[in-house]
Amino acid sequence: MGELAALATSVLWSFTSIQFTLAGRRVSSPVVNRARLVAAVIFLSLTHRVVTGQFWPLQAEPQRWLWLGLSGIVGLVLGDAALFQAYVLIGPRRTQLVMTSVPVITTAVAWLWWGEQLAPLQLVAMAVTIGGIAWVVAEPRHVNGVRGFAGDADRPTYKLGLLLALGGALGQAFGLLLARQGLGDDFSPLSATVMRMLVAMVVIWLVTAAQGKIRRTWQRLHDRRALLLISGGALTGPFLGVWMSMVAVQAAPVGIASTLMALPPILLIPLSAWAFGERVTGRAVAGTIVALAGAALIFLL
Repeated sequence: MGELAALATSVLWSFTSIQFTLAGRRVSSPVVNRARLVAAVIFLSLTHRVVTGQFWPLQAEPQRWLWLGLSGIVGLVLGDAALFQAYVLIGPRRTQLVMTSVPVITTAVAWLWWGEQLAPLQLVAMAVTIGGIAWVVAEPRHVNGVRGFAGDADRPTYKLGLLLALGGALGQAFGLLLARQGLGDDFSPLSATVMRMLVAMVVIWLVTAAQGKIRRTWQRLHDRRALLLISGGALTGPFLGVWMSMVAVQAAPVGIASTLMALPPILLIPLSAWAFGERVTGRAVAGTIVALAGAALIFLL
């Protein structure tokens, strides 16, 4: 069950990244991040009501709310803010490739914070992952006509996109580590997902209000195509995708779940070519496979 959930997560997230990239080009990535959390909370709350009889798991312990709330802020507010902007600047394929570094980050954090021992082969696997990512992102970029990305023709923008993608990876890694603290005692993955999304939505809209950007956000959401893309992305990502990721984290060994959830860079090779006319080279495919192999070995050794 956990392995199937992890594989489903990769498929769902691949389609989510395409939809959010297209929406971000139309209305900006911050607007996408704000709107998709609202849509996700609506989807999840209705589902939670059907399954449990309550819209939100208000009976959950304060400590669980703390860990899952922090996970939502770190992963869904901060991490995804960087991630969505990276989609616009360098495209979903390259961005998701950088996200392959999440296992490297989580392993390093476990070593630094909890003193977990690293086997020599794990260090080799980390180096392989980083090497595969570096090999791909260092490849000369190609402008792909009218659907090319901003970073294709501008080196500083490309570097900024890579840094933002790395920020997204850091957010996801720390978000998953925090979520795991709140998922003990067989707590419902659906309830955990609702809690993460709800806290993230409240925080991001409080920040939006403090910045005086609520009206501007609402005006941009009058773009019907963008709104459709955001709703579709919220369905496949923050709703089904994140729910499946919580099932995977809880029901499958961490190594297997993390490996299967790291597949979007492979799935996005044909999807990006289809959606954006992106030219994918043999070097990009080989480097992606190398990076994913290294990421898999980190947890499977």
